Amino acid sequence: MNILIISIVLSAFCSDISAGIHTEPVEYKDGTVTLEGYLAYDEASKERRPAIIVAHDWMGVGPNVKEKAEMLAKLGYVAFAADIYGKGVRPANMKEASSLAGKYKDDRKLMRSRINAALDLIKMHMLVDAKKISAIGYCFGGTVVLELARSGANIAGVVSFHGGLGTPNPADAKNIRGKVLVLHGADDPFVPPAEVKAFEEEMRSAKVDWQMISYGNAVHSFTNPEAGSDNSRGAAYNEKADRRSWQAMKNFFAEIFK
Repeated sequence: MNILIISIVLSAFCSDISAGIHTEPVEYKDGTVTLEGYLAYDEASKERRPAIIVAHDWMGVGPNVKEKAEMLAKLGYVAFAADIYGKGVRPANMKEASSLAGKYKDDRKLMRSRINAALDLIKMHMLVDAKKISAIGYCFGGTVVLELARSGANIAGVVSFHGGLGTPNPADAKNIRGKVLVLHGADDPFVPPAEVKAFEEEMRSAKVDWQMISYGNAVHSFTNPEAGSDNSRGAAYNEKADRRSWQAMKNFFAEIFK
């Protein structure tokens, strides 16, 4: 009976915690294009707090990025999953995702415009300390947040999880105003050593405050359980790299928001 009571109390306690996280879809604009992101924050506090923009992978705003936003909200941040593709534009498969992501990779001006629209929105939120905003991104989203930094956005820092590091405009690194953290799979075939080296030189040349952590035995998509466990495919989940990279992100935020 005691065990049953404890279980009921714990269940109620956990429900209360989940109930404290407010979530909602949010429509906003980039020019004439309607976008739809996902907002999450702990509604128990009315204090202003840092905000984290979350840039999705090539599948768009879906369960993965929404879960990350909720996890960030539980850490005490206002989290906003930005929509790069547009409201209702969600790829049905990897082929469509590749085509959509390619559109923005080939047009960095458009990519920057879409992520800056999310920044313009979130810094106006009543619970956000506009001087304490960062952005994280996964895969395609990692590329997006690096382009946000290169655009000269007034943010404290960006974190790329297994993101593409290349850019057609490396000289734009001189515009970076915040700190940069790159969390990379050491065996990622989609971000080869030459791309990593070029990124390092880009950061050094611009005298950016940057860090890169490479996780051994990890390939692309190492934070995504849906990627499977077969490294030979080039993209696979790695529990250790996932856990360690999340902790590295938390340490980074503790530094830039202190």
